[in-house]
Amino acid sequence: MTDTVLRFPWSEPLEGLPLRAPTPAGWADLAVRRLDELLVDHAHCEQKAASMAVALIGRFPAHPGLARDMLALAHEEMQHFRQVLDRIEARGGRLTKPGPDTYVRELREWSFHHRGGLGALGDLLLLSAFVEARSAERFRLLAERLGKETAPDLLDLGAFYVRLADAESRHWERFRDLALTADRDESVEARLAEMAAAEAAILIRRPLEPRMH
Repeated sequence: MTDTVLRFPWSEPLEGLPLRAPTPAGWADLAVRRLDELLVDHAHCEQKAASMAVALIGRFPAHPGLARDMLALAHEEMQHFRQVLDRIEARGGRLTKPGPDTYVRELREWSFHHRGGLGALGDLLLLSAFVEARSAERFRLLAERLGKETAPDLLDLGAFYVRLADAESRHWERFRDLALTADRDESVEARLAEMAAAEAAILIRRPLEPRMH
């Protein structure tokens, strides 16, 4: 047994996030049962997030503040990628080739087919905001579930996800704030509400898998 107790700086997993639907019950138990698969998927998510940040710099280099913010984000995401990779290898696993991220693809397709007046930059920023927000919620769920374990390595992993949940909640706010510099506040808030409903519908119809999205 261990005396380590994880503490969570949130009252419930959706606190402070723009999400309308919670992750279905049972996801965290499935994630812990298939932890090696989850960690590999998580590593891919961190690498893709860094790539997205760099792509935004290349596509919108002159937007005020975007290049600096995305440079910092890409650096942080790659740090997280390395940290997850360290844990995969410590467990005797290895990274595999990434598969398609159908969650992100469906959210992107929705934004393309339901134009909201923000333009490409605004929609991409809000799309990224929701990806980060969903990651934050699932990191919180995973941290809470791992906090019920007694094995020191699992409790350490739970503490790791507490830290990452804080980072992801900051990331969604960073994307939201950048979107607010791209258009009027009321337009961004209206689009945020529309995308929240679409994201919830996408989440509800997805199968329960050991994935971050």
